Amino acid sequence: MSPTLDLACELIKRPSVTPADEGCQQLMIERLEAIGFCVSRLPFGDVNNFWAVRGDSGPTLCFAGHTDVVPTGPEGDWQHPPFSPCIEDGILYGRGAADMKGSLAAMITAVEDFVAAQPKHPGQIAFLITSDEEGVAINGTVKVVQWLLDNHSIPDWCLVGEPSSTKRVGDVIKNGRRGSLGGELVVKGIQGHVAYPQLADNPIHRVAPALADLAAECWDNGNHFFPATSFQVSNMHSGTGATNVIPGTVQVLFNFRFSTEVTVEQLKVRTETILKRHRLDYELQWHLSGQPFITEEGPLVEAAVNSIREVAGIETKLSTAGGTSDGRFIAPHGCQVVELGPVNATIHKVNECTNIDDLEVLQKIYRRILEKLLF
Repeated sequence: MSPTLDLACELIKRPSVTPADEGCQQLMIERLEAIGFCVSRLPFGDVNNFWAVRGDSGPTLCFAGHTDVVPTGPEGDWQHPPFSPCIEDGILYGRGAADMKGSLAAMITAVEDFVAAQPKHPGQIAFLITSDEEGVAINGTVKVVQWLLDNHSIPDWCLVGEPSSTKRVGDVIKNGRRGSLGGELVVKGIQGHVAYPQLADNPIHRVAPALADLAAECWDNGNHFFPATSFQVSNMHSGTGATNVIPGTVQVLFNFRFSTEVTVEQLKVRTETILKRHRLDYELQWHLSGQPFITEEGPLVEAAVNSIREVAGIETKLSTAGGTSDGRFIAPHGCQVVELGPVNATIHKVNECTNIDDLEVLQKIYRRILEKLLF
């Protein structure tokens, strides 16, 4: 096996379901220390993180990623045991193969090759690794970034190994992400017997027209980098379980994925204006998961686009679609951030997998980006 494939398999063997790391980071640290990296272990709560850097001065290119993976679901549904990496017909199967242990392996071996060829490279190479990306993300990258701020060590460029590609490695890179704002809405009514609706007040009936208005609202039209902001209801909970009881309350969970054309405060105010227009008796709690960010054309985007063209022979597409990533914690501090990783067709699914040839292409792209920015 190639060094990249071998390391990917070693990482997949470790059942590092969030926030567990199960030795993945120790394996990476040993490889990095062997080539001259200075490593700072940064545990917060039950989460393992580390920051590793090679070089003393100059611009810093940081590789960022996570060793944790999502749960497997019923292991019997898998074609192969999820933490026993299996190669079949050129495909590597295992939880984390695409999201994102394959990327981590490609990053490590790309840096190893680069350092072997350029042991006195200019600038600095860094790694920011967490085991809390797939979970609540409160003791991972966000706290490492605060530590970096305290130590005046925010990198200039950050390459996140999230699986950005759709059909071929490098066909899509993420140069930004939409913001994510969640809401928990509780609408109050009066519980009663379904046969005597005049003695009750059904909160589901009351909230339904308001939700229809929220779903139909045009929040913005997006811009060159972002699609229009979207509103989606994700969960509704109400009732006692009985068929003859009008519920007293209904809980609605919803989410905005929003662009830079609208602010968090504007979304909150406009939402509550609609709710009040329907004269609802309600309570509303908000949760901001991340602000939108964008990395416009510049050294990092140019290096990524040109490296993909030279290695993979394709023209990449810049995109801000998809969910949030840990890039949202890094970009606000002046760091250029892009996400570039394997094909994302099987991430979080049963039988997660990646093409082993894609891992080799990704490794070469990462190394070429290093050469363009730090040679």
